[in-house]
Amino acid sequence: MATSNTASTQWRDRYGPWAVVTGASDGIGLEIARDLAARGLKLVLVARRAAVLEQIADVIERTNSVETRVIAADLGKSDDVERVLRECQDLDVGLLVASAGFGTTGNFLATDIRDEVDMVDVNCRAVLAMSKHFSARFAARKKGGLILFGSIVGYQGVGNAANYAATKAYVQTLAEGLAVDLAPSGIDVLSCAPGPVETGFAVRSNLSSAQSADPRAVARETVAALGRMTTVKPGIMSKILINSLAFLPRRARTKILSGIMASRTKHHHGSEAQRTPQQPA
Repeated sequence: MATSNTASTQWRDRYGPWAVVTGASDGIGLEIARDLAARGLKLVLVARRAAVLEQIADVIERTNSVETRVIAADLGKSDDVERVLRECQDLDVGLLVASAGFGTTGNFLATDIRDEVDMVDVNCRAVLAMSKHFSARFAARKKGGLILFGSIVGYQGVGNAANYAATKAYVQTLAEGLAVDLAPSGIDVLSCAPGPVETGFAVRSNLSSAQSADPRAVARETVAALGRMTTVKPGIMSKILINSLAFLPRRARTKILSGIMASRTKHHHGSEAQRTPQQPA
């Protein structure tokens, strides 16, 4: 990441000095945390695995000489969400990166209702609660930013990922609306809508391999887009899929992406569905 000293200072002034990154223990969230640290932002790292977060925080502090704070929390629990907000209250936060989440794959009849409801809590309710809290704080500062995570599957229904796609549609719509509401208060809102990303999702969810983007490249493109657009589609596959499907009827998009997801879940047994960390299609 190459930026001038003046540009870096302006960026830190607008979105710093502290950034809160959820889902910071793996994948895109981890890579965004590293990118922000390289830009000089102090970091609140949020995820469920405390030991992993502590190791990441130690490396980030030694590499970038920035302060970090670790909060181990399950954002599917409302009490944990409230605790995260309380533990950030004494910090001058200028940026929220809400990358925590998970998805289920497989036929809807085979999924567990507890996983489906928990997914709505993590992917939607927690994102809403944290966006509401921090946008009020940013409005008082008259500057700040929100980065939320949609997906290419959020632009239509998708079989074998029905509820996951629905949660991503919610986030995409929320981000688009917030961008309008919050702009007069000096707050930039960005939705990241990536395609397949190399984060171990295919292995953990028993998905067949597909061309995937490097999470480091996705993170760089996402952070660079903040303040410049409302939605970023990082990675070649994301751009190809979204742009090629954009002019098709919604029903056709659903059929095509459902077919893609079915091909990637063809190894599942009929009574088996998989719960996996948040990743795009």
